[in-house]
Amino acid sequence: MTPEFVVQLARRSFETTLLLAAPLLISSLVVGLVISIFQAVTSINEATLTFAPKIVVVMIAMIIFFPWMMSYMGDFTREIYSYIATMRR
Repeated sequence: MTPEFVVQLARRSFETTLLLAAPLLISSLVVGLVISIFQAVTSINEATLTFAPKIVVVMIAMIIFFPWMMSYMGDFTREIYSYIATMRR
């Protein structure tokens, strides 16, 4: 196992983590921004108003993106297993 291999594996792992988390985080960010703008326009200063819509939107995003996320994670796992097989030699 070379240092270049370890760096490549760590880089690929971080990229996969960010890519899998991105749809949920972006949807939560957009909903939070829209609700914050709504609160600023209407002068409603309720801190708990953002939590319920964010939870609902993240759950909907999870349902929508789950097949893609599992497919991507399965491909990544198979890639890791193939690396393990080549490291034994």
